[in-house]
This record gives sequence, structure tokens and C-alpha cells, in this order.
Amino acid sequence: MNSMISRASALFFALLLAGCVQASVVAPTPITIQVAGSTEMRPVLNALTAAYSERHPNVLFAIQGGGSILGETWIENRRIDLAASTRLPDGDDTPATLMRIPIGLDGVSIVVHPDNLLADLTLAQLRNLYSGKTLDWQDVGGRSGDVLLVSREDGSATRMLFEDRVMNGEEVSLTAVVMPSSEAVVGYVADHPNAIGYVSRAYVLAKETTAESTGQEAPASVRLVAVESRLPTSQEIKTQAYFLTRPIFLLRQITDTARLQPFIDFVLSPVGQEIVARYHVPIR
Repeated sequence: MNSMISRASALFFALLLAGCVQASVVAPTPITIQVAGSTEMRPVLNALTAAYSERHPNVLFAIQGGGSILGETWIENRRIDLAASTRLPDGDDTPATLMRIPIGLDGVSIVVHPDNLLADLTLAQLRNLYSGKTLDWQDVGGRSGDVLLVSREDGSATRMLFEDRVMNGEEVSLTAVVMPSSEAVVGYVADHPNAIGYVSRAYVLAKETTAESTGQEAPASVRLVAVESRLPTSQEIKTQAYFLTRPIFLLRQITDTARLQPFIDFVLSPVGQEIVARYHVPIR
């Protein structure tokens, strides 16, 4: 009898202890990570943060644009947690307090309306178009029509790269229509048969990704034009044979390792890099 009472008491205390342990389990503290910067990186950031939050429901992300330059300024001033940037650093101009992490490679793509059958432009032809020296598509092998230039706003890292590698010191024509994002450039070129623009490769691939997920073929909104006979394919960008290749970065404060590094590790993991590959060329 005493043995039975002892076993019953032991079971009671074991259950009581288990209940106490269960009651002491605390849900993870909610975390919000603020991200700002490159509008070109918004599609890949949306996909990466959604996948991460699915695995870590306590981690939420607030994403806004503003451009690479603004993002880098805000992260330096600690106004945000992560900056998204497509800006190529000039030497060692990244502040010592920041860590710049490459997560993929992008190609700035030259796009025209689907009705424009022009296949290839040399750098000289592209420069002459954007400087206003060439005014008619017929002069570069296209059908006759006035060239409508579409550019990006001042401070855009995409515009900075285009001007550095294509314009070679010449100014973009004042007749160019200025747009605030690659998405806006694609929309404008799609609506204007004589337009030409330059955009992140991610926004050219967006319709392909949508078509793949829905199982339906999306209509082509813009056409890619080769530069010096090279298109921004994954292989051309991976080998950096495409002239307008650039890395894409996440920047964080060096002191924010514990809170932010798990997400960066996810971005650089095989799962994260597979997501990056839907929009850009993975770095690993």
C-alpha cells in the first residue's frame, strides 16, 4: 500500500513539475526589422523577408524604398536596421561602422517596346541616343521614329552606374523622361512604342516569375536589347561579361550582429540564394 502511495505521489509531483515547466515557456519576443533603400531590390527583398517570417513568425519586416543613397545614409545614421543598395562603393568609402554584404549580382538591362525589333546596340550608339545626338531609331537600325528617352532620377544608383559606364562623361539629354523606379520605367516603355529605358534585370524577370507561378504565359511588356551583342543572362552576369553587371548589397551596423545576422545568414544560405536566383544571379 505504501509503495502504491509513493508511486502515486511521485506521479503527481512529476505532472505538477511538467505543468510548471510548460507554464514557464515564453513565446519569442516580437522583432521588427526596418529595411530601406534600393527600389530595384524590392522584389527580392519581399520574397526573402516573407520566407524568413514564415520560418520565424516573431520577426516582421517594414520595407520602404527611397533609393540606395538614401538607404545608405539612413543606416549610417541608425534610422533603419538594414539598407538595401545597388551602389558600387568607391574604394573604401563605406564607413567603418557599417558592414556591406553582397547577396547577388544584377544586370542593368536596356529595354524597348515589344514593337521595336531592334536587337543590339553598341555602347557608342547607346551613348549617342541618351546624349540626344541620335534622334531617330532609323539611325541605329530600327524603324523610323523619334526616340523617346526614359531615365532615372538624380541620386539613383542605377542612373549613376549607367552614366559612369555608358555616358562616359556626357550628360543625359534634358529631353529624357525621368522615372523614380525600374518598375515605373518598365510601365512607361510598355506604353510608348518609341521609348527606351534602363532597368534592373529583376523587373524584366518579374513577368516570367509570375507566369511560372500561375502556369499561364504573361504577355511581354518590354523587350531586352543586347549591349555589344550581350544580354543580361545569368551566365553573362555570373562571369561579368555583360557590361552593366553590378553586385547588390545589404548593409548593417557592425554592432547589430546578434539581431540581424540570422536573417543575413538565411539570405546567403542555399534556400535564400535560391530565392535570390528568381530575380538576380546568386552570389553563392
